[in-house]
Amino acid sequence: MITLGLTGSIGMGKSTIAAMFADEGVPVWDADLAVHRLYAESEPLKAKLVETFGDVLTDGVVDRVKLLAALKGEAASFEKLDAIVHPATVADRNRYLAEHAGAPLVVADIPLLYETGADAYLDKVLVVSAPADVQTARVLARAGMTEAKFEAILARQMPDAEKRARADFIIDTSKSLDDCRDAVRLLIEKLTSLQDTPA
Repeated sequence: MITLGLTGSIGMGKSTIAAMFADEGVPVWDADLAVHRLYAESEPLKAKLVETFGDVLTDGVVDRVKLLAALKGEAASFEKLDAIVHPATVADRNRYLAEHAGAPLVVADIPLLYETGADAYLDKVLVVSAPADVQTARVLARAGMTEAKFEAILARQMPDAEKRARADFIIDTSKSLDDCRDAVRLLIEKLTSLQDTPA
């Protein structure tokens, strides 16, 4: 099995590319979905978050609006949150990879892949990217998004240029969906064929 990390800054089309891998039958572990599930189901995680940040639950589930308010935009608070949530998501990812150990290729969709050091535990990394003007237009078109929110999100993410410099593979999502799908299929073929090559 080859593990491929998938990452990219906000508005770069990561979710679209992840869906294309899934459409081709590749198992995809989604870090964001894992966090949502853990916020709803993990009693130890919820207890730790309440202990650290106060009442951040609604109907027994972590309320992201309450949690965001408790963080107060402070870097130290985000660091505390990451220190609590990150180990739980890593455990969830490892469980998923073990469950799909027979697959030739598994994708791990991780927004903060480089920022959390996840690349050290994956075989290859694919970065999705697009020109800055395309990214900005996509993000500001989202409901409730403002330039201030966009800048705050970017501040927590590694710059796109640095991601691209560290990537094993890059897909430019400013191209057509058909071009992106072709790129995904070629990458799947390339990665799965590596396993058929004698060492």
